[in-house]
Amino acid sequence: MRFLLPAIGLLLLLGRASASEAGFRQLQVPDAPGKPVAAGIWYPSNGQASTQVVGLFQQVVVLDGPIAGTKLPVIFFSHGTRGSLASHYDTALALAQAGFVVVALTHTGDNGQDQNNTGNNINLIERPRQLELVIHFVLNFWSDHSRLDPERVGLFGVSLGGFTVLVESGGIPDLGRMKQLCDERPSAPECVFIRQHHGDTLTPAANVPVWVHDDKIRAAVVAAPAVAYSFGGPGGLSRVKIPVQLWRATADQNAPDAWNSAVVTAGLPSPPDLRVVPNANHYAFLPPCTDTLRQVAAFICVDEPGFDRARFHKQFNQEVVAFFAKTLHPSPGTCW
Repeated sequence: MRFLLPAIGLLLLLGRASASEAGFRQLQVPDAPGKPVAAGIWYPSNGQASTQVVGLFQQVVVLDGPIAGTKLPVIFFSHGTRGSLASHYDTALALAQAGFVVVALTHTGDNGQDQNNTGNNINLIERPRQLELVIHFVLNFWSDHSRLDPERVGLFGVSLGGFTVLVESGGIPDLGRMKQLCDERPSAPECVFIRQHHGDTLTPAANVPVWVHDDKIRAAVVAAPAVAYSFGGPGGLSRVKIPVQLWRATADQNAPDAWNSAVVTAGLPSPPDLRVVPNANHYAFLPPCTDTLRQVAAFICVDEPGFDRARFHKQFNQEVVAFFAKTLHPSPGTCW
């Protein structure tokens, strides 16, 4: 286990695509059961960068610029409850500037404008399916898919996005365990959340879900995983054979360690690359807030006294880049 201290920094010696900027595009991924899934793509690029709005943030990117490099590694992002493709834009930018392609989707039914699935079993089942839909589309049908290396695919997920990533990587949750948790700990934040949203997560699904996994995944970063208690049954995470970097915040009151991150740590076949962030809460893994975001959702902008989110994110992003650079190392003939 490694402890993250604010004064520690990393010197990264990474291969890069021949690019000086990060490009950005948005796309709609067709989804037969319903409306298209929105996604954003960050990538190495050359051209004139400008300030662009993404969600409730601003970023400096080459909008719709050309992609630079070939056989590029690609990381797919899954956001937390009520998030969007923009929820972790700063981490996406850091990866793109280091030579990765990043694809972040907005989960249908669980985002800031659409919460039809929030708090329900269908949300836990649909999220991995939607993520797999986007992976398949980008690797096979995106206009620049030929520039990607399908042998170097990673995942990044925060909160319920962490649950999504673990399922996609081979995890098999037992949704019935959430009722067990809430019977034992009715005041657990997850249980309060479900009741507030009149969700059905405390009622086992009528049929055993068919969980979506993808054997193309080579590495994953999971931060502050939620609903991870569901992986505590026999074999829940035994099929997750890839390297996992696991982040947890010591003051997380939304997904407490004892029945979330601790369950993941104990259940993985190989110990994760565990990073513990002192004096941080559940929202520390979201980018520093803008004034607009504070007006819309002030609660996610409140940090523990003395915690510097902007400073933390500089190191968080560096360590995420370093992990993927190590685990998705270039194959022979790669042109970065």
